[in-house]
Amino acid sequence: EGQVVPRIGVGEVRISEKAKQNVARVLDTRRLSYGPFSREFERRFADLHGKRFACFVSSGTDALRIGLAALKEKHHWGRGSVVVPALTFVASVNAIIQVGLWPRFVDIELDTYGIGKVDEAYGDVAIMPVHLFGHPVKREVITWAREHGYRIIDDSCESMFVPGIADGDVSCFSTYACHVISTGVGGLAATDDPELATLIRSYANHGRDGIYVGIDDALGNHETMDARFRFERSGFSSRATELEAAIGCAELDEWRENIEARRRVASQLYTELCGLPLYVPRTRYADSSWMMFPIRTEDQKTRDALTLHLERSGIETRPLLPLLSQPYIRSLFGDMREQYPNAWTAETTGFYVGSYPSMSEEDTEHIGKTFRDFFRTRDRVFAVGGRG
Repeated sequence: EGQVVPRIGVGEVRISEKAKQNVARVLDTRRLSYGPFSREFERRFADLHGKRFACFVSSGTDALRIGLAALKEKHHWGRGSVVVPALTFVASVNAIIQVGLWPRFVDIELDTYGIGKVDEAYGDVAIMPVHLFGHPVKREVITWAREHGYRIIDDSCESMFVPGIADGDVSCFSTYACHVISTGVGGLAATDDPELATLIRSYANHGRDGIYVGIDDALGNHETMDARFRFERSGFSSRATELEAAIGCAELDEWRENIEARRRVASQLYTELCGLPLYVPRTRYADSSWMMFPIRTEDQKTRDALTLHLERSGIETRPLLPLLSQPYIRSLFGDMREQYPNAWTAETTGFYVGSYPSMSEEDTEHIGKTFRDFFRTRDRVFAVGGRG
């Protein structure tokens, strides 16, 4: 009685001393709109992901939305469908619908939770691989899409700094709180294409003239007085501020240590959990940025009882991004449980726990002990064999 239960969240926000110093510099300059920290953050982030250009915007959702809008304008898409997995955060689907396109769902693969086999269909204009939980989708998906003429827009909002998550025509990232790197709110749309880069910047700035909003000097664009209030398209208000960019620059100073710590935690969690009746990730740890640690149980009843037990023991959980059961998805597309059985399995039997840098070995041991206590009381401890 009176014992303090440890609270292990699903994520964390860290504000380093360097971030505080950077923010103080911004406040001293009194310039909150796009400025030197934003330019530095975009340049460094693009370089780290092998892209020529990056546009820092207000969210990963906005990065997806303006990325799709730029692709739609460049390639003159009227109507069309975008292939998207049936397990993802709802923002992936929202962005597609909001730019006047339509999602075509495909089932996932349960080993990576990424998009599975895709059959070519009339009307598809693009594919959106979603790299969930820090895990890249399988390379064959990207190869197939290229061979069949699909444009690719990566939803890499949960992944950074690993191969295979920035190979699209546009690749989109999130820097929301508790993500792999965090600026509080924010996202980036990255590309190698100068035309797409200019369109992305324009869409993020209310559709302003590309001369006024050119991404950088490499595009050869210079500000003109008349262009400040010339609008070439219907755009969005998707801008971030120098405050978020200042935090982002500090986060990039520590990205390597961040990822190494996440991999350490994920490896410890695997060691703690691999002998239990669970489906745990078996990807190579160097192939993921481990935004979180996904887990599946045998059935929904076990999942629900287990997550309740974890929460009561101070271990926070979240479901595996349920999509098919969302009311508005069901109202638009009907009951799709039987069409996408793998996604439904993940949605009803899966959840995740945290795998963030400050988690200690004591934290992962507490998680392991709590899992073992649950299965011991249910007399259901057995080896998983070939599962995964």
